Amino acid sequence: MTVTQQRRGRKIMMTPGELDEFLTSQRTCRVATVSADGTPHVSALWFVWDGTSLWLYSVVRSRRWTQLRHDARVAVVVDSGEEYDQLRGAELSGRVEFVGEVPRTGELCAELDTAETLFARKNFGMDEMPHDGRHAWARLTPEKVVSWDFRKLSGR
Repeated sequence: MTVTQQRRGRKIMMTPGELDEFLTSQRTCRVATVSADGTPHVSALWFVWDGTSLWLYSVVRSRRWTQLRHDARVAVVVDSGEEYDQLRGAELSGRVEFVGEVPRTGELCAELDTAETLFARKNFGMDEMPHDGRHAWARLTPEKVVSWDFRKLSGR
């Protein structure tokens, strides 16, 4: 993963530990995909961060999933804050990999154990992932990460 230095990067860029804490604590991201004709599409989605990869749990009959199957390039933004001096976020980009069966029905897949446990606890308060036969997993191990924490500008 490449962490990109921004112009104000030294002041507002999150440290690796801050980025990890931020991505672990947030629930919703915005996923940007592109259609076959080049039309961009952005949609909100729950995710989980495992310390290395962002796991996206998407409905397989969605426009987002269809576009990712056609072109695995993706940009994902996770952000928070309402006031300027509270804004924090990260943009992660790269290519997704599809993991497990599509749609996910719960077949044994060791590669999904950690992601599904984290996701179930974070979003459902459960230890096991409920499978509905409508969703599947895409993993983004980012090639590039840009982050910001405007709270650092005010000396917090």
